[in-house]
Amino acid sequence: MSQGASPASPETRVVVAYHSGYGHTAVLAEAVARGAGKAATQVDLVAVDTITDEQWSLLDAADAVVFGTPTYMGGASAGFHAFAEASSGRYLRGTWADKIAAGFTNSASKSGDKLNTLNFLAAFAAQHHMIWVGLGLAPGWNALQASESDLNRLGFWVGAGAQTPQDGGVDMVHDADIATAERLGARVATQAAAFAAGRTAPTAA
Repeated sequence: MSQGASPASPETRVVVAYHSGYGHTAVLAEAVARGAGKAATQVDLVAVDTITDEQWSLLDAADAVVFGTPTYMGGASAGFHAFAEASSGRYLRGTWADKIAAGFTNSASKSGDKLNTLNFLAAFAAQHHMIWVGLGLAPGWNALQASESDLNRLGFWVGAGAQTPQDGGVDMVHDADIATAERLGARVATQAAAFAAGRTAPTAA
């Protein structure tokens, strides 16, 4: 899916590449895409378990890629791992080097070992020589006057984390987690635009 946005100068392209087992992570992916659309000129959603050659090309052409996966059994899903392994040729060629990268994940438990998944995504991006962008938000819901509706209510720094009850539908993804994912998308797109502008800036004689 592509969506237009207020044009940044120069053009910036963001891809949200995700796996979703039951739809909850897809809700977050859509939120990341909405946030990215505030600063990027093109945003595409790519479900990595059904990725096509055309979608691989979108990833190759992107200025930034935001990776998303549910956390299953303390780590990224098998569907995402298959995609990561399939990207090895691009790793060898350095195709994604110096692109902006970020990540998000969801699990049924408040912790659920989501940090393991976010660290895996960061290491995956590092192996591709990408530039990792963290969430950029202070933790919420950690003081007497704090609220479960705070952004970053689960207190992650590496990326965006979300919690959805294991017996809840996609409508049960927490509003604060959706808003946090949107903020991540906006931050990534802003950083991608800044990097793109730096690449095209005239150099001193």
